[in-house]
Amino acid sequence: MDFTPTPKVDALRRRIDEFMEKHVYPAEQKLAHESELVRPGVPYPPSMVEMRKQAKAEGLWNLFLPDEEYGAGLKNWEYGILCEQMGRSAAASMAFNCAAPDTGNIEILTEFGSPEQKKQWLEPLLAGDIRSCFSMTEPEVAGSDPTTLQTRAVKDGDHWVINGHKWFTSGAIGASVAIVMAVSDPDAAPHLRASMILVPIPTKGLNIIRPVSVMGHTGGGGHCEIRYEDCRVPLSSTLGPASAGFMIAQARLGPGRIHHCMRAIGAAERALEMMCQRANTRIMFGEPLAKKQFVQDMIATSRIEIDQARLLTLYAAWKMDTVGKKEARQAISMIKVVAPNVYMNVIDRAIQVHGALGVSDDTPLASWWRNGRMLRLADGPDEVHKQVIARRELSRFK
Repeated sequence: MDFTPTPKVDALRRRIDEFMEKHVYPAEQKLAHESELVRPGVPYPPSMVEMRKQAKAEGLWNLFLPDEEYGAGLKNWEYGILCEQMGRSAAASMAFNCAAPDTGNIEILTEFGSPEQKKQWLEPLLAGDIRSCFSMTEPEVAGSDPTTLQTRAVKDGDHWVINGHKWFTSGAIGASVAIVMAVSDPDAAPHLRASMILVPIPTKGLNIIRPVSVMGHTGGGGHCEIRYEDCRVPLSSTLGPASAGFMIAQARLGPGRIHHCMRAIGAAERALEMMCQRANTRIMFGEPLAKKQFVQDMIATSRIEIDQARLLTLYAAWKMDTVGKKEARQAISMIKVVAPNVYMNVIDRAIQVHGALGVSDDTPLASWWRNGRMLRLADGPDEVHKQVIARRELSRFK
């Protein structure tokens, strides 16, 4: 395998870097304050709207889709290189219309959506006119085991009637549609019980209770608690085949984990740069922090960990490209453990070197730490991935 970028990818990477230097980094503080302006009917804050217009005009748009009909036609590992670049700022993915949960929702709409669903939801998502959210996790059951979901979708004539309690439906505030995973056939086998259903946010019975406060943060689209109470949508709102919810969820997660991990590596890379800059300029007891061996150890360890995580993630993406998601699942599980932990380790060291500044909101380090801590749980916690990694290894030697 060779991860040398093609001329096309190298050119895109340079253009993304230039765009971020010119538009994204200077606007980070402003965007952080504007996150509170997102509300129903307003999917993006004003500064982000302008940034997205510029990115779209420059052709830096929907780069995550591997098919040329809708996206840039890049392989997973090629997009991974660009995704790392975007990960250097929390605002960048959204600027390029490459932010979760829209990316995953667009992927499954592309693969499983009917022509009518694509026209109603996929086209405006690709155009960047609307946002979406993904409503699966429930507070009463383990989110890492979707076979235990309790939200029910019951047929009533030509409609589904949905009742259930969800939370951590990320981005619900300001979104236009939710993709809801609900049990539609409770008597079926565990992995055939659920369906994916498209529910417009204004639908009666879809009640956003609150954005759940995550380490004191509730801004932007939020990580929302939602109650579905006799929420009626047509049967034609079913995404893909009925009872295929688990299969569609798995199809959604493979590329998404690559994206999360590469963005995490991009943020870790920027955190290491900030750590080095701080160490070179901050004087303590008469000499720069960079002279201290414990700081040198932090920097060296961070460099080693980032490069290891990057290569493992690109390898997982390469396996997806060459043998498919199913055959790549062991590598995908491994990166989902490795990358968030490297991300957390490097950011924690960078915070330590920055001292009090590191825990303030004057740098992105504190918000990155919060996001990184969530990433160790999102899309499967470390412990579940380690369990399945071990089981696959054990099965090889039975």
